[in-house]
Amino acid sequence: MQRSSTIILFLISINSFFAQKVIDTVETAQGPMLIYANRTWEYLNDKDFDGILNPTIHSIVSEDPTLNFVQNWDNEVCYTSGRSNDLNKLKDTLWLCVVDGEKNKFHPPVKGFVTSRYGFRSGRHHSGIDIGLTTGDTVRACWSGKVRYAKFNDGGFGNLVILRHYNGLETFYAHLSKLIVVPDQDVKAGDVIGLGGNTGRSYGAHLHFEVRFYDAAINPEEVIDFVKYECKDENLFVHKGLFRPGAKPTDLEDHGESQEHAESVQKIQAAQRKYYKVRSGDTLTEIASRNQTTVSKICQLNGIRPTTPLQIGKSLRVK
Repeated sequence: MQRSSTIILFLISINSFFAQKVIDTVETAQGPMLIYANRTWEYLNDKDFDGILNPTIHSIVSEDPTLNFVQNWDNEVCYTSGRSNDLNKLKDTLWLCVVDGEKNKFHPPVKGFVTSRYGFRSGRHHSGIDIGLTTGDTVRACWSGKVRYAKFNDGGFGNLVILRHYNGLETFYAHLSKLIVVPDQDVKAGDVIGLGGNTGRSYGAHLHFEVRFYDAAINPEEVIDFVKYECKDENLFVHKGLFRPGAKPTDLEDHGESQEHAESVQKIQAAQRKYYKVRSGDTLTEIASRNQTTVSKICQLNGIRPTTPLQIGKSLRVK
């Protein structure tokens, strides 16, 4: 009996060894791809990836013992925390810059009419919005990031793509007729990730679209204007009131939190401001480049024009 157990353990070890053995490396547009003996693969850049795309936000929500939120990287499940993250425990307001520079450009997932909104619907909570489309229409990534999930989901989503973004959010794209991307693939805002369809629990072709923060759903229309097809604001202030079913940030006054929230926002905005003291020879173009912003943004923040003479020693707000 002991001999049989030893043989079984030996065979398991051998299988495990060969399963992890790299048998080939293929160069791809995404970088070197490792091919394993068990016919699985992964990109070399992803070998030690921990799933964190926004270290600043993650350090805040994971190191606080009263929160201890998790954000695992799993290609097989929709909700990587197992729904254990309780966003009602948030005490402070978190600042997310949803549109900022090359990494956080925005592109609408699809241009169509909103046919069903976030909130309670037929006795159930609808955690996203539905956007009308025709089967085969292209569906695109809202922001740059990485594909966490791309396969058929038997929980009702049908063909589903989940993207994790550098701004701290995740987005869900459901009922697709075809998947264009694969798990662990890097994507940029506007990249085609799938084709619209009617798969899963769906009655007519449409895109079910969700915005989530640490597995908790946010009303997409509080972040994105689906008429103008642009973000409503470059900043998103995340607070516990945002995660009540059907809630909007503007609903805070109904819960007696408006003054507290306003003070938190003011503190965050003040902390994020950045100034630059003008030196001899400086130009607005050089200052903008040095601070990773634009001349028009500096002019807007300081109430000046591109042709306004700069005064040496004067502080300009650049963020």
